[in-house]
Amino acid sequence: MREMLTGGELDVLTGDYLAELTMLILGRDRLKDPAAGYARTFLRQLEDCLGLAHERSVKIVTNAGGLNPAGLADAVRALAGRLGIPVRVAHVEGDDLTAAYPGSLAAHAYLGGFGIAECLTAGADVVVTGRVTDAALVTGPAAAHFGWSPTQYDRLAGAVVAGHVLECGTQATGGNYAFFGEGDVRRPGFPLAEIHEDGTCVITKHPGTGGFVDVGTVTAQLLYETGGARYAGPDVTARLDTVRLSQDGPDRVRIEGARGEAPPPTLKVGLNRLGGFRNEVTFVLTGLDVEAKAALVREQMGDALAKSPPADVRWELVRTDRADAGTEETASALLRLVVRDPDQAAVGRALSGAAIELALASYPGFHVVAPPGKGAPYGVFEDVYVPQGSVDHTAVLHDGTRLSVLPAQDTRVLEPAGEPSPPEPLPAGPTRRAPLGLVAGARSGDKGGNANVGVWARTDEAWRWLAHELTADRFRELVPESGGLTVVRHLLPHLRALNFVVEGILGEGVASQARFDPQAKALGEWLRSRHLDIPEALL
Repeated sequence: MREMLTGGELDVLTGDYLAELTMLILGRDRLKDPAAGYARTFLRQLEDCLGLAHERSVKIVTNAGGLNPAGLADAVRALAGRLGIPVRVAHVEGDDLTAAYPGSLAAHAYLGGFGIAECLTAGADVVVTGRVTDAALVTGPAAAHFGWSPTQYDRLAGAVVAGHVLECGTQATGGNYAFFGEGDVRRPGFPLAEIHEDGTCVITKHPGTGGFVDVGTVTAQLLYETGGARYAGPDVTARLDTVRLSQDGPDRVRIEGARGEAPPPTLKVGLNRLGGFRNEVTFVLTGLDVEAKAALVREQMGDALAKSPPADVRWELVRTDRADAGTEETASALLRLVVRDPDQAAVGRALSGAAIELALASYPGFHVVAPPGKGAPYGVFEDVYVPQGSVDHTAVLHDGTRLSVLPAQDTRVLEPAGEPSPPEPLPAGPTRRAPLGLVAGARSGDKGGNANVGVWARTDEAWRWLAHELTADRFRELVPESGGLTVVRHLLPHLRALNFVVEGILGEGVASQARFDPQAKALGEWLRSRHLDIPEALL
């Protein structure tokens, strides 16, 4: 926060503190303390920086309110009073629908940016929200600054695209970037967007900060956690297939061409609930006969748990071992056992006792990475949809005035965009077996139980090959665990990109920890490491 306030010119400082998993964590906090439910880290940062923001007339807009935006707004006022800083604090509420969903720990609608705009227009210096879309932290300030109406869809779509690029911070400035070796990303600076009245923008960063901004880093973030060409939100549906990027100088990328359509008539609601309890133990198998050792301990554990077997039992053997290894660690494989059950007792002492009692009675070299505990609760995420008009979106201004924010009046049922034509294929020529990542970048992430993998080419020639080679069927071949799942491919020719949505690969969402990489963060890097027959002209 301090770096952004002192590093250069800034009108609005935004902070995105919420993710699907964060909402579950805050929900559990609120069970212990009804006054909790917001991101306390924001308050700690603000204590150091509120004076700076006031001196420089920088507005602060954040969703750190989480499940309790009114509580955080009160805490900010108390902090400002203690520090003697005269700031006007407003908040946005109405997203909390938990009472309508019995059994849920937290149920929150994703609101748009016009509640934020109302607060800023009325003179707020700090605006705190609960669950809004990540991009709303940018569309709200932009709409307030330029006086956009709710039906200026192209301009709103441009702000949504800018917000999507900014929402994950340094992922737009070289963080988590496929070609990270092309710049110094030891401490990348945070991105900023210069937004124009027509909705176009330039993504850049403060002078002298680390990392880098180029068409590749912005492309990667544009593809992150999106689906098809239509990127729907409560204010506008942004057409990602119209977006064009161009380098506008060092560390500057211009984004233009974003087209917008009326938003859908419904709002997404994220439901978080406790799914039960889970526990795990990882056995270390060293040296020879790894498969036989794994079979022995699996049989022994099965017998030990047979009297009261957990509802869900999953084994995974990870062959990290190598022959004639120079260290014991590289001679070892990992056998992971994960159990889940509604009853904590079924995954607690029953599992830990069974595993540890085998310590002197199983395969040679028996040991575990860490002893299992008593079992921990896990969460389940799902999304449902409600009519826009059923949510009481409210801006609570700094003077206590409550303004109802009208839902979108002109809506349009979301339909898939027409599939564009792929480019002309490359002419036939010699090929070489090589990793996909030599010619393409990727970034992946989670949306509930689904994963998305965005893949982009860096040249027109590579795009001509990629668009024809990397079909949904080829994706399933390269990522075998997607073989029995629905994989949908979307073409985004202006970005030279493909976006794959893999339905159900993450089970019931990140909090359920259904797979080794529960948020699919490295799924794209795995894909890039797979070998294909690549034209030699591209290598």
